[in-house]
Amino acid sequence: MTLNATDLKAFLDEKVILYNKPDFIESDPIQIPHSFTQKEDIEIAGFLSATIAWGNRKMIINNARKMMELMGNTPYDFVMEHKEHHLEALDGFVHRTFNGVDFSTFIKAIQHIYTNHNGLEAVLNKNIQNNSLQNSISVFKKTFFEIEHQQRTQKHISDPLKGSAAKRINMFLRWMVRKDNTGVDFGIWESISPSALSCPLDVHSGNVARKLGILNRKQNDAKALAELDVALREMDSNDPVKYDFALFGLGVFEKF
Repeated sequence: MTLNATDLKAFLDEKVILYNKPDFIESDPIQIPHSFTQKEDIEIAGFLSATIAWGNRKMIINNARKMMELMGNTPYDFVMEHKEHHLEALDGFVHRTFNGVDFSTFIKAIQHIYTNHNGLEAVLNKNIQNNSLQNSISVFKKTFFEIEHQQRTQKHISDPLKGSAAKRINMFLRWMVRKDNTGVDFGIWESISPSALSCPLDVHSGNVARKLGILNRKQNDAKALAELDVALREMDSNDPVKYDFALFGLGVFEKF
């Protein structure tokens, strides 16, 4: 499908309006943080839900809900107040390759971030370079794993500086940072500009972007993300990742 720049923007803007609305929440993992009202609960529920957001969407949502239940549906309190024996309840948790060991480590690492680094937002807003959060994500990963952990758990946070498109953490950042008039994204992290966000690049958004001619690179990696960033920022420099709704909606709901 080849459209000139003006028509392409108009086409995608229309799709953003179609998909960036409350109905979207019902079939998306973003519904998990939407069941909380306190900032820290939303952050932690969002972070954990995004961490396991790969595979079947129904399974992601069910397992993310199970994570919340295992924390007594009070994620921030559980993270900050838990004792070692409370983590035994997480032993049986499994979502694909994310298991109980990983879950317990994440609880301890999140506690470390809030106790010693002033919270998730404070760490992620620190190392923004060239109006991009990809360097911040890389530093965040190092900070997250300052605690004792098994090597296996590191794979559950991607490092964009090692070539990853870091889809899940970019999605989490979209949820927290993007200011949304329709009540889908939260926009509770006001210290970070939505202009610095990158699209959560996955199979669907990547394939649609290629069909539309805004992405040429074949792999869904950090280089592809940088290429897509440029194209989306040309269409809307203030809110480039609103187009995630269009690309994802076209791929998943319209089989474009």
